[in-house]
Amino acid sequence: MLPVARRFFYIAILMLGLLWTVMSRPAAGVTTNGRLPAPQVGFLAPPFALTDLAGQTVDLSDYRDQVVLLNFWASWCPPCRAEMPAIQQVYQRYQSQGLVVLAVDASYQELPDKMEYFLGSFSHTYTILRDESGEVNQLYKVSSLPTTFFIGRDGTIRDMVVGGPLTFAGLSARAEDLLQEAP
Repeated sequence: MLPVARRFFYIAILMLGLLWTVMSRPAAGVTTNGRLPAPQVGFLAPPFALTDLAGQTVDLSDYRDQVVLLNFWASWCPPCRAEMPAIQQVYQRYQSQGLVVLAVDASYQELPDKMEYFLGSFSHTYTILRDESGEVNQLYKVSSLPTTFFIGRDGTIRDMVVGGPLTFAGLSARAEDLLQEAP
C-alpha cells in the first residue's frame, strides 16, 4: 500500500490533468465554425442550389433517394473535357436506375461563350449547372479540376476523386456500387 502522502500526490496530479483537459478543449464550433472544413466521405453532401443552362434552379436536395455524380469542371480544363464523354455514357447507361449527373461549371473562372462553345461541340443530356459566383466550388473546397463526388441515395458522400480524366470503367464501377444500395 502506498503512503498517504504519495496517494494524495497521485490523486492531485490526476485531478489537475482532468481539469487541464476539460479547460483546454475548444468550444463547439470555434475551430470550424460548426461545419466540416471540407466535404468528406461518410458525411452529408453540403446543400446548394444553382441554375442550369435554361435558367432553372436546381437544388441538390431534390435528388434524395437517387445516386448523384457531382462533377466540378471548366471548359479550359483538358482533363475535364476528356472525361465528359465517359460521364455522358455512364449517365445514359444508368439514369433509368436512378443516377443523376450534375456538372458544375466553374463559370466564375471563364467567359460564358467559351463554355457554351465547348458544350456545343459534344452531345450531353445530363444537367450542367453554372457556378457564377464560385460559392459552390468554395463550399465543396474544390482546389483542382476536375473534382467528382459520388453521393449515395441517403445524401452522404461515398467517394471523391480529385483530378482526372475518369474513365467509363471507373465511373461505371462506382455508379453500380451505389445504385445497388436500397433507397
